Amino acid sequence: MNRDELQEKIITILEDDFEFANPGLTDNLRDDHGFDSIDAIELLAKIETMLGFQLARAEKEKAMSIRTINDILDYIEAIQAAHPS
Repeated sequence: MNRDELQEKIITILEDDFEFANPGLTDNLRDDHGFDSIDAIELLAKIETMLGFQLARAEKEKAMSIRTINDILDYIEAIQAAHPS
């Protein structure tokens, strides 16, 4: 998936599953949308489903630094690069 496709999917997930209203790519997910650690775990599960494989523990730990949608997109692109199809 390219970045535009990833962005569309992530924004749809955030709007539909987490009830975000008009999320911006640089919004702070916690401060601007009330995204918490339980939400982060749920989002990681959705990312695993989207990618078609389970993330390694180290990959999940790297997700702890995510603050924005752009961070999510960078994170997924790095994982995709590390797991060529």
